[in-house]
Amino acid sequence: MLRSLAAALLALAGMARGAIFPDQIGDFKKGPPATIAVPDQPLYQEYGLDATEQAEYTSPEKRFTATTWRFRDSTGALALFEARRPPGATPTNLAKLSVRTSDGFIFAYGNYVFQFTGTGFPTPTELEQLYSRLPKIEQSPLPALIGFLPSDDLVPNSERYVLGPVSLERFEPRIPPSVAGFHLGSEAQLGKYKTKQGLLALAIFNYPTPALARERALEFQKIPAAIVKRTGSLVAVTIAPPDPDAAERVLARVNYDANLTSIESPPVNAVKGMAKLLVDIFLFSGLLVLFSVIVGVGFGWFRIIARKMGRKDEFDAMIVLGLDRARSDK
Repeated sequence: MLRSLAAALLALAGMARGAIFPDQIGDFKKGPPATIAVPDQPLYQEYGLDATEQAEYTSPEKRFTATTWRFRDSTGALALFEARRPPGATPTNLAKLSVRTSDGFIFAYGNYVFQFTGTGFPTPTELEQLYSRLPKIEQSPLPALIGFLPSDDLVPNSERYVLGPVSLERFEPRIPPSVAGFHLGSEAQLGKYKTKQGLLALAIFNYPTPALARERALEFQKIPAAIVKRTGSLVAVTIAPPDPDAAERVLARVNYDANLTSIESPPVNAVKGMAKLLVDIFLFSGLLVLFSVIVGVGFGWFRIIARKMGRKDEFDAMIVLGLDRARSDK
C-alpha cells in the first residue's frame, strides 16, 4: 500500500514539473496526460528517475499511446531501456538504443526512454521535432562498459545494466553488494549466454583503476562456485556456470582495451579562425596597395595627357595662403 502510494506521488510530482510531450506530433494531437504507476520504485530511483508522462495521440485514422521516463543522465536511461525490453524485441534503426516490440517501439534518446504502442506512429522527421523540444535533455556519452560483453552466443535482450545494490539484487542476487563495492564507483553490465548445458550469466564490473579491480577480484573469488577474470580495470565473473568449459571460453573473450584520449582537445576551431583572419588581413592589405598603385599610375598618366593637351597650368596650379603678406599688412 505504501509503495503504491509513493509511486502515485512520484508520478504526480513528475507531472507537476511540467509537460514533456508537445500538444501535437505531426498529424497526431495529444489527449489529456495520464498517471504512470512505477512498478519498482527502488529500482527506478537507483536509475535516477526524474519525471514521467503518458498521453494518447490521435489522428483522423490512427492513434498511439506515448509513455516517457526522464532520468538524471543517459546512463539511467540506458539501464531502464535494457530492463524494459521484452525477450522477443528486435533491433531497429529508430535510435541508437531502440527495439521493435509486438505492439510498438521502445527507444532511448539522451536521458529519456520512450515507449510507443498503437496502430500508427510518428515519422523519424517528426521524432526529431519532438527531440528538439524536450525539456532538461542530457546527452552525455553512453558508458563504454556496454561494449565489453562478448557478442558470440549472447542471448538477445538479456543485457542488464547495474548501477547499485538494488539493480544487482534484481538481476544477479548471488553477488553481494559488499563484494561489488559500489561505494568505489563501480558499475556493471550483465548478460546471459547460451551453452550446451544451459544459460550462463556473466557480469562485468568496471572500477576506476586497475588496482581497485585487482583488489575486488580477490573478493569475487571468495564467492562459492565463482569463476573470475580480471583484465585492466574490469572484473568479469560468472557464478556456478552450467558448463565450466564454456564459461572459460566466454571469459577469455573479455579483454580490456584502454583507449587513451586527451581530456582537453586542442582549440582547432580557434586556430583555424585566427589563421583565416590573418589571411584576410593580408589579402585586404594587398588589395589596398594594388589599388593605390593603380590610382597613382592613372593619375600620373592623366597629368601627362593634360600637359600634352595644353592644360599644364590648370593641373600644376597651387593654392598659396600668403601668410607672410598677411603679417606685413598688420
